[in-house]
Amino acid sequence: MLRLKFLLVVLTALFPFAAFAETRLLMAEERGCYWCARWNEEVAEIYPKTPEGQAAPLTRFDIKGPVPDGIELASKLRFTPTFVLVQDGRELGRIEGYPGEDFFWGLLGQILERANVSTDKTG
Repeated sequence: MLRLKFLLVVLTALFPFAAFAETRLLMAEERGCYWCARWNEEVAEIYPKTPEGQAAPLTRFDIKGPVPDGIELASKLRFTPTFVLVQDGRELGRIEGYPGEDFFWGLLGQILERANVSTDKTG
């Protein structure tokens, strides 16, 4: 058991990015976007308190401006809001538009699951 712990410490030191992949949820928005405002009213306040928000903290940016540094998108962003799940700067999935609170959580859960991003904080 001690050898295993030592090996984990060594591997973490040698490969820190593999051990601590950064996962974020990007939100492309724009001024005057009705659906962005709806998301803000229905989800924005609670998102950081949820398991999903803890696993993929939110980063907002204007769709007309530059994409945050170090982000590689699979395709151009066309609609607001667009939610893009990224890990270590690479797109893993997206939700184009805001389909309402219930559908948003379901779609986000599917994207997180497909990307193997755990929202379980018990273990």
